[in-house]
Amino acid sequence: GPLGGCHRRPASVPDGGTDPRQTMVTPTQQTSRVGRIVILNGAPRSGKSSIVTAMQAMSDEPWMNLGVDVYMRATPPSLLPGIGLRPGGERPDLEPFILTMYHAMYDAVIAHARRGMNVIVDVGHHDNYSTSLGVLPAVACRLTAVPTLFVGVRCPIVVIMQRRDRGGRADGGVAGGYLTTGSGGEVPQAVVRWQRDVHDPGIYDLEVDTAVMTPDMCAQAVFARLASGVPFDAIGRLAALATGPQPR
Repeated sequence: GPLGGCHRRPASVPDGGTDPRQTMVTPTQQTSRVGRIVILNGAPRSGKSSIVTAMQAMSDEPWMNLGVDVYMRATPPSLLPGIGLRPGGERPDLEPFILTMYHAMYDAVIAHARRGMNVIVDVGHHDNYSTSLGVLPAVACRLTAVPTLFVGVRCPIVVIMQRRDRGGRADGGVAGGYLTTGSGGEVPQAVVRWQRDVHDPGIYDLEVDTAVMTPDMCAQAVFARLASGVPFDAIGRLAALATGPQPR
């Protein structure tokens, strides 16, 4: 049925009719439109959140944001940073939960799309854990069922560091939750790993560079790609990289 097969007998009213407040919604009243999904994949401070804000402001249609920041706020402290775990295999104790968390998040994204809602997922996918988890190909297998545009959000590391350092300490410490430039000008290795690993294997439907494009320009590029009519194939190509049986 339209609500997961849950049916209920309409309530009786004194005149022998039915109470319209208690009748079930018919299939024809449900939306037949499947929402679109846009995944913005890039390193922290690459500008993903600003693109999300620009897309939401620019479009007449509602776009829900169900990305890494939203998911991390819902994650209990004992499992943080959760899906925000940076490359390097630093927390193998968390890794058994990572793939499950990603599947759960994307299941929620797909559920929104199947209800006709557009969704933006801003995230930083990588596979540099203590052991390969194959997260991106695994979730791509789930996403082949719905229209999904996979966007690479690129930004040179020099600009990334400028953004990290803005208002922060130049001592390799943390400013606003982000690692900053060391006292000798060195870039933290964690930032180098993000820059190297987040765009592997680099299969995208669209790429934007936030060092030369404003958030509005990036949003316009995304909407233009959505409207182009050219099929999206990145998710299908990524799904083909999956190994072993995938959870349903």
